[in-house]
Amino acid sequence: MRPIHPSADAAGTPIGAKLRSTRIAQGLTLAQVADSSGLSKGFLSRVERDETSPSVATLVQLCQVLSLPVGALFAEPEIQRITRADAPHINLGGVGVSELLMSPRGESRVQLIRSALEPGAHGGQELYTVNCDVEVLHVVEGAVTVRFADRSVRLETGDALTFPGREPHTWHAEDDAPAEVCWVLVPAPWSGSA
Repeated sequence: MRPIHPSADAAGTPIGAKLRSTRIAQGLTLAQVADSSGLSKGFLSRVERDETSPSVATLVQLCQVLSLPVGALFAEPEIQRITRADAPHINLGGVGVSELLMSPRGESRVQLIRSALEPGAHGGQELYTVNCDVEVLHVVEGAVTVRFADRSVRLETGDALTFPGREPHTWHAEDDAPAEVCWVLVPAPWSGSA
């Protein structure tokens, strides 16, 4: 016979790590949260290590101090897996490039693009900009040169280059060998849904 109500998980819901990461992200010490909440540092430390379960009232109080919605402690994190085989092909205008969107189409915080570059592939002869704050180019294999208005930077296997996306630039792969690169754009310059 099945019980009418499901039983509670004996281990409880681990919320301590979320409270701790929120506190640290805001640059607050345990002492500061203790002062603001009226709770002891020792108790807060045990809560953050999931060694004790706070009452609902205490949890609400902590969340108010941290400007954190109580529901955020219990929400499942959004985790989306995209396999290379399932990643959609996109075209950002490069020549001799096969590009895959490795981040979810609707993700606005960051965009990850994996590009297979034929020998001599390039981003165009003219410098261009990307509507993002930060662009990171990581060379997985091969060699790529990024050209800016005032200089060129050559990257080889394992190298990465970080620069403002709004900085005029272009790139080209070596003429004698293919390359494999990953681009990280923050925030995502387009949703990929169009």
